[in-house]
Amino acid sequence: MNTSFGERLKILRNQKKITQEQLAEYLGVGRPTIAGYEAKGKQPSFDILKEIADFFNVSLDYLLGRTDIPNPYLLEDFPFYKVSEDLQTLSPESQKEIQKLIELYKMKDMQQYNSKHNRS
Repeated sequence: MNTSFGERLKILRNQKKITQEQLAEYLGVGRPTIAGYEAKGKQPSFDILKEIADFFNVSLDYLLGRTDIPNPYLLEDFPFYKVSEDLQTLSPESQKEIQKLIELYKMKDMQQYNSKHNRS
C-alpha cells in the first residue's frame, strides 16, 4: 500500500496499454503533465484526479495509494461479500465453527452430486 500516485498512474496506464500522450489527450492536458505526475511527484487538481479515477474505474483512495483494492464498490456486487465482512467480526472460535459448518455442507453437496450421477 506504499505505492505513490505517480506509480499507480503509470501501472494503470500500462495495464490499459495506453501512452502518456493518449491519456493526456483524454484529460485535455499535455504529455509533459502526465510525465510529471508519473515521475516527478506532480499532483493533479481534484477534477483531473476524479477524471483519472473514472477513466481507470478505480477509487480515489486506490489512485492515491490509500488502499490496494482498486474499486471497493465492485466488491459489494459479489453475493458473499457481506458474509465475508460479517465473518471477520466473529471471534476465532465462532469462525472455526462456521468453517466446520461449511465443510459439512460441502460434503453433503458432494454426496448428493455423487448419488445423482451414480444412479444415471
